[in-house]
Amino acid sequence: MSNAKIEFTFGSLSFSGEGEEDWLAKQLDKILNAAPTLSELHAPSVTPEAQTPVEGTSGADKPEPLSSHIKAKGGETNQTKRFLATADWLRMRGTTPLTTKAVTKALLDNHQKKLTNAANCLNQNVSKGFCEKGGGGFFITPHGLRELGHQT
Repeated sequence: MSNAKIEFTFGSLSFSGEGEEDWLAKQLDKILNAAPTLSELHAPSVTPEAQTPVEGTSGADKPEPLSSHIKAKGGETNQTKRFLATADWLRMRGTTPLTTKAVTKALLDNHQKKLTNAANCLNQNVSKGFCEKGGGGFFITPHGLRELGHQT
């Protein structure tokens, strides 16, 4: 028998093992058989920002239109703030990871003024501490949420 090594992640479930092939195969079978039960016990992994409630809304309320959200957050005339407000609107709808492409598409799909340079808007929000890049996209920091009027 030879030594083998396996490592994988599926959603919130991860497995890493090293040992003889037969033993490792048995352990992997145990994990895979238990996976459906484990996935019911644990909610999908979500960043804390994606869980932040919005004042005056509940999951049962009708979603606020993007135009209203941008206006309420002061993003009508400032592109950097419009970018941040749109990202916040996407975040509240569960979009993860947030990307400049998703922000640009949301503005286009909702017939809002486009951004001259979405990547530059993200970089400006990062430099102000309102967003952080990572995980194939970016997220809004607690400082950014406070800037938009959310209580963190």
